[in-house]
Amino acid sequence: MFTEDQVKRGAAAYQRDCSNCHGAALEGGDMTPPLVGGAFTSNWNDLTLGDLFDRIRQTMPLDSPGKLSRQQNADVIAFILKTNAWPSGATELPPEAGALQQIRIEASKR
Repeated sequence: MFTEDQVKRGAAAYQRDCSNCHGAALEGGDMTPPLVGGAFTSNWNDLTLGDLFDRIRQTMPLDSPGKLSRQQNADVIAFILKTNAWPSGATELPPEAGALQQIRIEASKR
């Protein structure tokens, strides 16, 4: 699904371009939602990684929407997924919303 190298690139992009609003540990802020834990999963439950990709691409970072490349967006998503305990794999997340539409975000049903 994503590789550890992609996670490392995503962590660097996140710290540089996202952490000011979403927090160093993805915990969110006064006006921004968390990107980790139950709140993140609940907010995105039953949507796709393509939906998340498009949201980031069109609206983030707030002070400069569209600043990140498509590859950087996919890398940041890999970092978010890894932080949320999704398993890494042998292939990278693709930088295309269409391909990412096939991967659904689902709350754990325990």
